Amino acid sequence: MTGSASDGSLQRRILDAARALLITEGYGHLSMRKIARAIGCSSTAIYLYFQNKDALVHALIDEGFGMLYEALRAEAVRHVDPVARLEALWRRYVAFGLEHPEYYEIMFLLHPEHMERYPPEKYRRARRCLDFSVQALEEGKALGVFQISDARVVASAAWAALHGVVSLLLARRVDVRIAPEALIAATLRVLFHGMQASALSLQDHP
Repeated sequence: MTGSASDGSLQRRILDAARALLITEGYGHLSMRKIARAIGCSSTAIYLYFQNKDALVHALIDEGFGMLYEALRAEAVRHVDPVARLEALWRRYVAFGLEHPEYYEIMFLLHPEHMERYPPEKYRRARRCLDFSVQALEEGKALGVFQISDARVVASAAWAALHGVVSLLLARRVDVRIAPEALIAATLRVLFHGMQASALSLQDHP
């Protein structure tokens, strides 16, 4: 690879075609040949960029988490108050999923049975997205705003709840009488109420 503009353009087209095919046909039906046919190049050209199909899927997941990280980072730097920052972070997470449904599905909803394990270095990069919430929770705890013991556990539990909101909205499994914003706002109220309640014996423990 020469790293030329044309190389970058082809790599971008490969990623875009693979993302679209993953959503429409699924992991099991994705092949380098189909991707090549979709963008009018040879299968050999794709292997210059990606060792195999799983490396290509991993690149898409990594790209999605990179986008999410930048979106969350932009919110984090805008708010000094940890409560306002946490709400902004969680709202941005939901908005990201709704604005980028293809990436979100590949990042969180793709469950292929035989895909190679996600590389540890990529997993560590993805995990950075949670650190913004952990930091806000720890700052709020230090100020006495949040009554929690383990900020990472609470951040993960909150992420699970928000993931449920995004998944339901993307799948259109929410009662049509409930506006998306109403569901998002109610979820945030429940999360914040739980962290600020006086009795949290079950907050961080099974």
